[in-house]
Amino acid sequence: MDKISLVGLTLGIAAILVGQVLEGGHVASLIQPTAFLIVAGGTLGAVMLQSPLRVFVSGMRMAKWVFVPPAVNHAELIEATTGWSQLARKEGLLALEARVANVPDPFMRRGVQLLVDGVEPERLREVLEVEIDASEAQMKLGAKIWEAAGGYAPTIGILGAVMGLIHVMENLSDPSRLGAGIAVAFVATIYGVGFANLIFLPISKKLMAHIGSITSQREMLVDGLVGIANGDNPRIIESRMRGYMATA
Repeated sequence: MDKISLVGLTLGIAAILVGQVLEGGHVASLIQPTAFLIVAGGTLGAVMLQSPLRVFVSGMRMAKWVFVPPAVNHAELIEATTGWSQLARKEGLLALEARVANVPDPFMRRGVQLLVDGVEPERLREVLEVEIDASEAQMKLGAKIWEAAGGYAPTIGILGAVMGLIHVMENLSDPSRLGAGIAVAFVATIYGVGFANLIFLPISKKLMAHIGSITSQREMLVDGLVGIANGDNPRIIESRMRGYMATA
């Protein structure tokens, strides 16, 4: 569980609600189902319209990373790669074949299998880097779903505000109906700006950070596997891989 995400979301919402109360307002006045429907439904529709189904579904699934980040452990990867290097120097690359089935990560497993198959170091790097680039691009498309939502939500909120004002203008002769229209108008704007800046854009930035960590770990793995293929000393491989941790 990523506790800082939970604390940040709670703090942001609580600050707005407490500020509303301190200003003499009521929390209930910020609860407008009509405004919520306009902003949430309009934003969702706009995002779905701009995105292929596969990308949209991927972006929705990635949202769980905000609170449950993907497993990225550079230290464990360095330890495992160093162990493979030592085994390969003692018994040869074929000795790693028995370890392939025990590698949990699919990308890592494919890399070790290519190493066992005797693929040339430069070709090994080329094949794995193509997969890294493709995977990174796909994940970024998913993260940009939330960035797009952050761009659409304020505009949809303004649209809701205009609709509320139209409702007010249509009922100027009936003062009892003016309050509801004005409330929808202003609350829709709050929802649009609030959703964008408290939820959608932060989610996008958090996902991009996780994507960067995943990519860094995969690049570190490629460097280590290429070092093993070249027959480099395990200490050299470990030292080179630790260099990635300075920027991870």
